[in-house]
Amino acid sequence: MRKKSFFLFLIAVIISFHNLGLSFASTSESTPLFRADRINILVLFIIFCAVVLLYIRSARKGKEFFIRKINGLEAIEEGVGRATEMGRPVLFIPGIDELDEIQTIAGLSILSRVAKITAQYNTPLLVPVRYPLVLAAAQESVKGAYLDAGKGDDYDPEMAQYVAGEQFAFVAAVHGIMHRDKPATNVYMGAFYAESLLLAEEGQASGAIQIAGTANPEQLPFFIAACDYTLMGEELFAASSYLSKEPLMLGSLKGQDWIKILLVICILLGVILETLNIGSGFFYKLFIEH
Repeated sequence: MRKKSFFLFLIAVIISFHNLGLSFASTSESTPLFRADRINILVLFIIFCAVVLLYIRSARKGKEFFIRKINGLEAIEEGVGRATEMGRPVLFIPGIDELDEIQTIAGLSILSRVAKITAQYNTPLLVPVRYPLVLAAAQESVKGAYLDAGKGDDYDPEMAQYVAGEQFAFVAAVHGIMHRDKPATNVYMGAFYAESLLLAEEGQASGAIQIAGTANPEQLPFFIAACDYTLMGEELFAASSYLSKEPLMLGSLKGQDWIKILLVICILLGVILETLNIGSGFFYKLFIEH
């Protein structure tokens, strides 16, 4: 497994070098072997990789990292418990995009956690999806969660269902599920568009607890207005690390946070120095000129 991971990491480094304009052989006399005008990007790339790898190593050694509490994720177990007490199902929608959308993958990782809780509580779970590939991935996520919870015999492939391939036909089908099955908790995690308010408003009218999360900023106001808890922007992607506590994901998350802090400091320092005309345009050359 480690050899495979190293091999994939090496491929990623080579691809990154290629995108940075670096090559291991010169194709012609006019093409330089090393593009010095992009050395700033190379340095930032090396720093980013080093920080992430150091945090992953620390996480694997058992070091505990502080992660800000995300109320929406904390409320998931409460919502499943409420559905269990009422004898009603939990509705989970992993967005309406294809499987190649990163938000869909993030939603499916959260689905795995929700399915594990529903398995432990013997709570019915409904997962309507829009695309066949998402259906297959959702069924595998739910099945794996039930097996991890020791409830493999309770797993039903019909928990995840393909309902419609068109956007508003999908919304109509989900509205029908809400009216017929009356889920006590609705969870929307993934990419949503014009249908976000239609889904959230119908769920609110049914009296369900609603937890939503999307990285599409134009849809956040609708979820905030109609849902009880909303994960905003990158909280959706951090949710996998928050719930699983896997060293690889946790270390990557913390490493990215520190890189963001470093970049913000560089930007602020650059603005101050350039405003005061100090540094001979160093930060301009570092971040903008090339």
